[in-house]
Amino acid sequence: MQQRELGRTGIMVSEICLGTMTFGQQNTEAEGHAQLDLALDRGINFIDTAELYSIPPKAETYGATERIVGSWLKQRGSRNKVILATKVVGRSIMDWFRPNGEETRLTPRQIRYALEGSLRRLGTEYVDLYQLHWPDRRVNLFGEGGTTWSRTDSRDEVPLEETLGVLGDLVNEGKIRHVGLSNETPWGVAKSLEAARQGAPRVASIQNAYNLINRTFEWGLAEFAQREQVGLLAYSPLAQGYLTGKYLDGARPAGARTTLFNRGQRYQKPGVDDAIRAYLALAKDTGLNAVQMAVAFVTSRPFVTSNIIGATSIAQLEEILDSVNVAITPELETRINVIHQVHSNPAP
Repeated sequence: MQQRELGRTGIMVSEICLGTMTFGQQNTEAEGHAQLDLALDRGINFIDTAELYSIPPKAETYGATERIVGSWLKQRGSRNKVILATKVVGRSIMDWFRPNGEETRLTPRQIRYALEGSLRRLGTEYVDLYQLHWPDRRVNLFGEGGTTWSRTDSRDEVPLEETLGVLGDLVNEGKIRHVGLSNETPWGVAKSLEAARQGAPRVASIQNAYNLINRTFEWGLAEFAQREQVGLLAYSPLAQGYLTGKYLDGARPAGARTTLFNRGQRYQKPGVDDAIRAYLALAKDTGLNAVQMAVAFVTSRPFVTSNIIGATSIAQLEEILDSVNVAITPELETRINVIHQVHSNPAP
């Protein structure tokens, strides 16, 4: 397991990050602890969670994942062994995040409230990376498409500078070490870097979706990631499990996330099945495990700081972790890119 620098922070994180959003619904506390133990044993030092989790978001499971991660940190005495990342929810009408059913916004007051809750659940005095889960302004989120930004008055937004300002205060108070973005656009990254030149904390990372059927990060954000050292923390490297092929032709295997929760619309678009079949055929032709090939491709990208993987069983986690032994050779990358040219980003 190799390590890479998180932005310009000097912190070295494992090239694979353990995502934990299944803890609290699909996984019990004991199962979550077992995954964390295995990850640590395999060289992972980077753990990602969020106040939103577990997924799908529900009032009764809000914060469940952070509590499970926190109980593991306490039981194992592992706080000094991991780089811990969590997130504050962006603008939302879900009414259980804040007191009295208040609309969730990225205001200084709400961010302080959210962070104190995360610290309490995690049982720690600080987090290493505190991320804005999605922007306060209206942008395209989670593959919904359309130009949602044009349907709102920008005067109704919490200015990004204001949000970053309170994050800077929290850095100075020692409650967070570094700041990151998530589900963000090139404009948002540019504005954040501009704010840093005016004294705001410099963002260290961008956590966006990136996988074989969604390489849109390459269009604008990848250049920021490399030139400005604001690297990608890639989520959904298996496209929410769709790249395994288990959902082809509308299949719904028992216990799978889309079967349980019907939340796979991002990957249920025209052309997705054809692209997945092409990648599965390539893996078979080259003698590779399709899951490991897909994950290894993401990890191998020069703009990726860490690849956030997730699983619901130890067997799945072991299979994904073995992706570090798969080399994306120039020949294999050429064949991947040929498929991408024909089946370009069917699930952005």
